[in-house]
Amino acid sequence: MIVYEALKSEFISAVTNDTITADINRAYEAQIGHSPRSLMESWHNSMEYMFKVLIDVKIPDDAGIAIEFKIPMTSKRIDFIITGFDKQDRKSAVIIELKQWQACERVSEKDGVVRTAVGKGMHEVLHPSYQVDSYRLAMQSFSVPVQNDPIELHPCAYLHNYNLREHPDLDDVLYQKYIQQAPIFTAGDVLKLRLFIDTYIHKGDQGKILFEISEGKIHPSRMLQDSLASMLAGNQEFVMIDDQKLVFEEALKLADEFRKDHQKRVMIVKGGPGTGKSVVAVNLLVELTRRGMMAQYATKNSAPREVYFKRLKGRHYDTSPSVLFKGSGSYVESGNNDLDVILADEAHRLNAKSGMFHNLGENQIKEIIHASGLSVFFIDEHQRVTLQDIGSVAEIEKYAEKAHAEVISMKLESQFRCSGSDGYLSWIDDVLDIRQTANSDFDFDYDFRVYDDPEKLRKMIVSRNGKNKARMVAGYCWKWISDGKNNPDVHDIVIDPYHFAMSWNLSSGSPWADDAGSVDQCGCIHTCQGLEFETVGVLIGDDMRYENGRVITDYTKRAGTDQSLKGIKKMMKNDPVRAKAAADEIIRNTYRTLLTRGSRCCGVFCTDPALREYLRMRSANSRKK
Repeated sequence: MIVYEALKSEFISAVTNDTITADINRAYEAQIGHSPRSLMESWHNSMEYMFKVLIDVKIPDDAGIAIEFKIPMTSKRIDFIITGFDKQDRKSAVIIELKQWQACERVSEKDGVVRTAVGKGMHEVLHPSYQVDSYRLAMQSFSVPVQNDPIELHPCAYLHNYNLREHPDLDDVLYQKYIQQAPIFTAGDVLKLRLFIDTYIHKGDQGKILFEISEGKIHPSRMLQDSLASMLAGNQEFVMIDDQKLVFEEALKLADEFRKDHQKRVMIVKGGPGTGKSVVAVNLLVELTRRGMMAQYATKNSAPREVYFKRLKGRHYDTSPSVLFKGSGSYVESGNNDLDVILADEAHRLNAKSGMFHNLGENQIKEIIHASGLSVFFIDEHQRVTLQDIGSVAEIEKYAEKAHAEVISMKLESQFRCSGSDGYLSWIDDVLDIRQTANSDFDFDYDFRVYDDPEKLRKMIVSRNGKNKARMVAGYCWKWISDGKNNPDVHDIVIDPYHFAMSWNLSSGSPWADDAGSVDQCGCIHTCQGLEFETVGVLIGDDMRYENGRVITDYTKRAGTDQSLKGIKKMMKNDPVRAKAAADEIIRNTYRTLLTRGSRCCGVFCTDPALREYLRMRSANSRKK
């Protein structure tokens, strides 16, 4: 989809007559909706600079111009495209990322990331060269005209307000591998950008190339299919067993049926921790792509996406499959059945609204069903851990009915975590008073340990880390100190009188679960949910205690920086009964999730001595090593 398209001569005329911003805005409102004031200001400023660049006789008047081009399979839009033919008469497109930035800071501990002013504060964002080159990769991966004609793509970034001499971090050696792929142009570089465009746009195309791209078929490229297949081959972590294979085959059958009859379908796959929901989802992503279907893997939290893509990729250096791993809020603007299949992993974490400020869209469940012919929701309702989590079987079925979609339900039963013991999971539910089960006694083969000293627990985790397989995690009872996000010497978690101090997981370049240095950092629910380790150490804070013969929860002991209970105070005023029940469920679900991250061993320290003794008594038969 292209919001605004014209020939270069028409664009020059619109800027000259001061109508370009209104023209773009009119087209934007017609196709997408009301445009925010900040976006209109960006258009106004950037189009004036692009006018200066393009008012050059060497750039043909009949070259095609596109503004706000939506990239296939993404919610992202390319700011500016110029199309034509190069000197060898090859189809060519220059894609330009426009930025209003005036400064930025390098982020040395992350790959392809800088820090710049966004809104009212400094935020980490992608380096413009990395960003625009990822757009090139996405177009090459899915646009049939780009793949087959072919159409040569040449990315670059133009930061027309940026003084590179005063703020050299943008051009730091850290980013050179991306800048070589997509050059950056800054204030005073009008002539340099002209020369870059002249190199690739020698003859006009009357906008025909834009038409081919925007109206062309969308299909995963053979290179992308082969790349994914090679990543999965021999990767033991993603081998399917037992009922995982049954769910996999059923989903493939449903996807094939959609292609034949175009009947929308919704598949709900229920499964507890360790039943292999993500293993099935990743296998489906690879196989569906290999079959030429448009599929994406979506989660609310970035941690599972980043970890599974990294593990899938292994030593492969091809990053193009990363466009298949999306956030659950990516479908706000999607059309009906834009995709063949969306694989919604961790579906219990879906939200109503999307975006950084939860102000976009209507409902992520509705939008996923709308955007795909087959939507597969992998869900465990006992893992909803924030007030914003709306993912439930009932909600999925409700929106499926509204979309006139057939609903198919399956369940993953086999347990591949916690030494393969369904009994441990049921025991945790019973111990935490989530539900009464038949597993009140600890009579199964799993290593569960209760510690009276958090430092001893940490030493156990470090000793068992081995091949990066052990991690410390904690409930949200300790504030996240902003100054410590990138500083391991700032300790967020301090437990007296044990002289225990530890940092929350840092903002490092690698996912916390796979970063070798993460054994020295404490993970939270958002960085470990959907993942597993051989050994996990859990810190249970003051929000869970043992009083009067019962396990109780206390949301007032949660840290002020905890966003999972955002809005609870207002809810408490309006409906205290409902608020207490919601907070209680979230806290119990949080610890249930943390306590089931270890495949072989779980060590626990509780700040409440009575809860420690209760857990020790309940786990009296646990084997010790």
